[in-house]
Amino acid sequence: MTLGNFDGVHAGHRAVLARTVEAARAGGARAVAVTFDPHPLQVLRPERAPQLVTGLQQRLNLIEAIDLDAALVLTFTRELAAWTPEQFVDRVLVQALRASAIVVGRDMRFGHRGSGDVSTLAALGAQHGFVVEVLEDLTADDGSRRASSAWVRELLAEGDVAGAATLLGRPHRVSGRVVHGDHRGRELGYPTANLEQDVEGMVPADGVYAGWLLRPALPQGSPERLLPAAISIGTSPTFEGTQRRVEAYALDRTDLDLYGEDVALEFVQRLRPTVRFEGVDALVEQMTRDVEQCRELLGGAIVPEAPEGPQP
Repeated sequence: MTLGNFDGVHAGHRAVLARTVEAARAGGARAVAVTFDPHPLQVLRPERAPQLVTGLQQRLNLIEAIDLDAALVLTFTRELAAWTPEQFVDRVLVQALRASAIVVGRDMRFGHRGSGDVSTLAALGAQHGFVVEVLEDLTADDGSRRASSAWVRELLAEGDVAGAATLLGRPHRVSGRVVHGDHRGRELGYPTANLEQDVEGMVPADGVYAGWLLRPALPQGSPERLLPAAISIGTSPTFEGTQRRVEAYALDRTDLDLYGEDVALEFVQRLRPTVRFEGVDALVEQMTRDVEQCRELLGGAIVPEAPEGPQP
């Protein structure tokens, strides 16, 4: 088994999860990930809680895609936060899961105020009969910085979705239901799917992006399941908008009716920031250029494969 928040399920997380699966198969055991919801800081220090890269369902889908057998989601409370490392190991790892081996990253902390670390875990493993395997951090190519959820958040906040994809090992995604907007895009010749305000996944910086519109309800292999798209994030300053919106135009498609459908948007590359145009004609001219740039970029992009959700 392994344990952690796994926000984003980035490349470092995936290495730990994949090694957990490998060790489980070799030892004839089940591969289990233990994670927490909500994020501990949302309970203990909400003013410092980060914007999460992935929502819980996204996290579970990504964990399952690595072929783990199960994920145990612990509801994080102040009571759980008060458990000592010894209590956590005894109640969760030993009594509940009967762990035989635990794979963790070098920076793993657990127990009250993070008082437990890998050496604590190894000592407790010797007492309870499980072994601990520690994986070293994955770092940038120059070794200057380790892969982390915080780094992914920084990149997304800057609009660097290509950089975030390098750390994640896949395009970043937001998911949500398509709702009615102002219908302004259709009037301009570029009908967009507007996502609900409460989307799952961290919304990158305002701007226009090349990406993909994914329709998870359609079967794998369907030509309508994954569509190239121009994605816009912002408040529509040209029209004096105030509400931040995430919307996507499926390239060359004016026939889609997606209202009420749950979709996902995958970000490939940022084209430009959101700007105010002097009139509708200037906006439409830029939108035409944006769409053409998306078409060129996505023609050579790797089409992402969406992991299926866990079964009930």
